[in-house]
Amino acid sequence: MGSGFSTYRPKAIYLDIDGRIQKVVFSKYCSSSDIMDLVCIATGLPRNTTISLLTIDDAMVSIDPTMPTNSESVLTQVAEQFSRAFKINELKTEVTNHLAMLEKRFELEGLKAVEIEKCKSDIKKMREEMTSRNNRTTCPCKYSFLDNNRKLMPQRDVPAYPKHVIITISFSISLQMLSCLEHMYHDLGLVKDFNINPITLKRWLLCIHDNYRNNPFHNFRHCFCVTQMMYCMISLCFLQEKFSQMDILVLMTAAICHDLDHPGYNNTYQINARTELAIRYNDISPLENHHCAVAFQIISQPECNIFSNVTTEDFKKIRQGIITLILATDMARHAEILDSFKEKMENFDYTNEEHMIYLKMILIKCCDISNEVRPMEVAEPWVDCLLEEYFMQSDREKSEGLPVAPFMDRDKVTKPTAQIGFIKFVLIPMFETVTKLFPMVEELMLQPLWESKNRYEELKKIDDAEKKTHRGGRNEKAKILMQKIFDTICFSM
Repeated sequence: MGSGFSTYRPKAIYLDIDGRIQKVVFSKYCSSSDIMDLVCIATGLPRNTTISLLTIDDAMVSIDPTMPTNSESVLTQVAEQFSRAFKINELKTEVTNHLAMLEKRFELEGLKAVEIEKCKSDIKKMREEMTSRNNRTTCPCKYSFLDNNRKLMPQRDVPAYPKHVIITISFSISLQMLSCLEHMYHDLGLVKDFNINPITLKRWLLCIHDNYRNNPFHNFRHCFCVTQMMYCMISLCFLQEKFSQMDILVLMTAAICHDLDHPGYNNTYQINARTELAIRYNDISPLENHHCAVAFQIISQPECNIFSNVTTEDFKKIRQGIITLILATDMARHAEILDSFKEKMENFDYTNEEHMIYLKMILIKCCDISNEVRPMEVAEPWVDCLLEEYFMQSDREKSEGLPVAPFMDRDKVTKPTAQIGFIKFVLIPMFETVTKLFPMVEELMLQPLWESKNRYEELKKIDDAEKKTHRGGRNEKAKILMQKIFDTICFSM
């Protein structure tokens, strides 16, 4: 027993670290994580950095006690050392950058209390995933768009969450949004009917998530709310009885993709500032065209292609349908689309393809601007977010000498004035038209809009009264001051 113990020799491997050979020795009793820590230390990387080892022919080497050695006996010559030593392949920096962004967001932006625990959970999960991904060396979706440093790629794999979703307009966005979106595709039968690989669906949703920017309003949470409203309308209006499954797939996918990579500045700014997007798309719905382009760049990657098992002909129809719906979300086309839909409503025909296209366009428009349909405690914070984004744009427009829309000017607009006209002249007429086809919309969606309009009108009356009182107070002070001046003049005379 003693001699057996004395003959045991630790295992040694050699690493090529930027042209320098580093020897690492470990015993058979070391765990995989222990060996990983040793390699990280030898490489000069922080512990828990995810790395992989590659042979000279780029074959991956498992990092564990049973891993092969490139022993000293075959490393006698310098040339042999460099040809046999394992190469280090560090995890793509985008993952680390994304983690840093989350941590900074948590520390500096003062997330609302309901989301703090969610952010902590995200950070913890990402750290755990980074330490466990020994076999991942590349990421899909490597296309860059506009910003060469910004990659269209899923940053991590989706953990398996319990599948749950709530079919209600007052849905809370603090729940696991990715898991809910995944469940919607399963629940509507889209995964089964279009033979979507569940893992591909997870990767696609992650990639979508990572290509929404951290804007105050046009962010992934907005994407989720729009999609959840679409899912709600499909369920409540029994749209699966009216539409084909391909139409349902187009409605859901367009909702998810409709604001991809939104920069936070609207089409008017893009056109007036002559941005790259405006030039590329000739001032014609530059943002919406960009959202479409990013969506299909993501889908073009095999790892994220949820349509990989549909026929070429069906893919063309799906692609055209998604493009049509995303382009319809350009508010510059609102009057045109609504007027055309109203004409169709005079004799609406579910078997008429053109009629159905306009119905789908109206549905995604309803979902896109549906926040005021939700309860006040859910809807009002979104108004604050939208105004914050408006003010960011108007401040930039002022600094660049560009025209500023009055409804975006922080010196002119208030929350009531911003909402009353929008609800009265945009939302209510559109939802009233939809109610003619789907009467259940009146109670669930139209009635909350009337209540919201009335509430903001009351708030405006209060604001106007306060302004009037404030002006009256200033006038009274001015009168007193003038009287004092008059008295002083008379006394001096």
